[in-house]
Amino acid sequence: MFIIKVENLTKHFGSIAAVDGISFEAEKNSIFGFLGPNGAGKTTTINILCTLLSPTSGTATIDGFDCMTHSSEVRKKIGIVFQDTTLDKELTAYENLSFHAYLYGVPKNLHKKKIDSALDFIGLYDRKDDQVKKFSGGMKRRLEVARGIIHEPAVLFLDEPTLGLDPQSRANLWEFISKLPEKSGVTVFMTTHYMEEAEICNRIAIIDKGRIIVNGTPEELKKMVGGDVIYLKTTNNALAASELKKTMGIDSEEKNGELFIQAVKGDACIPKLINSLADMVLSVRLQRPTLNDVFLKLTGKAIRDEAQGSGDELKASIRSYRKKFDKK
Repeated sequence: MFIIKVENLTKHFGSIAAVDGISFEAEKNSIFGFLGPNGAGKTTTINILCTLLSPTSGTATIDGFDCMTHSSEVRKKIGIVFQDTTLDKELTAYENLSFHAYLYGVPKNLHKKKIDSALDFIGLYDRKDDQVKKFSGGMKRRLEVARGIIHEPAVLFLDEPTLGLDPQSRANLWEFISKLPEKSGVTVFMTTHYMEEAEICNRIAIIDKGRIIVNGTPEELKKMVGGDVIYLKTTNNALAASELKKTMGIDSEEKNGELFIQAVKGDACIPKLINSLADMVLSVRLQRPTLNDVFLKLTGKAIRDEAQGSGDELKASIRSYRKKFDKK
């Protein structure tokens, strides 16, 4: 059963197509990953699904309710964790959850039970009476996720939930998030540009420049790469590529200063490559197919390269458009 359905969704900011005719579906009680670089259209899509933005065209529904025509019903069905922290830092962990439960109409006689259970689940029960300003970044994120599910939503939206966290905090948060569908019966819709985080997803849509370029399970997407990946850096990549083609019949591409080579059994292929190129080899590394390789194969560039620039450019264009709109 699909709890999220999006058909031909489009959103323009002036001449900028932030979202360009995308369609996808997410199953109930699953983790759906929406992946792409900054500026790809992830946050715009999530804002439309959360009724914060109106689309230029197309439709989006949550649990059967249209996000535009039945926005009040949709808001009752969702929980949200934004990129930026929205907790009240002067309140305690318990008070933050209590206030949220009140806003979402959770029966008062159930507040304590639900809040205690949520705090225990995220490992913060012993800190429930501490002010949030004393918490680490990872603790705040866990508390925000708990706040997002205190009213038992059908869908929890996580927009870049680990942004700015250290590796250990990121790992702890994802361990917690991965248990949500089973523990809380909630569908998780998450966005990220960290491809390795998407391994926990049941299904993934990769978006680039406002368009979905591929949609499938992590294993289905990684099979598109075609085997192991060997990254080879040499003193002369162009000459090395020519030599490999002539002596071994191997095709290679240069990306990000390295030769990108696909091989069924990479560990067996590497000694042959080194023997063929001899002193030209500066470094070699073997990598099993990852979702980042899928993005690299489909777009010709690594997702982190995209993340450095396109997001700032799109945000600047959107800010410029909004200023013009506000003057009207």
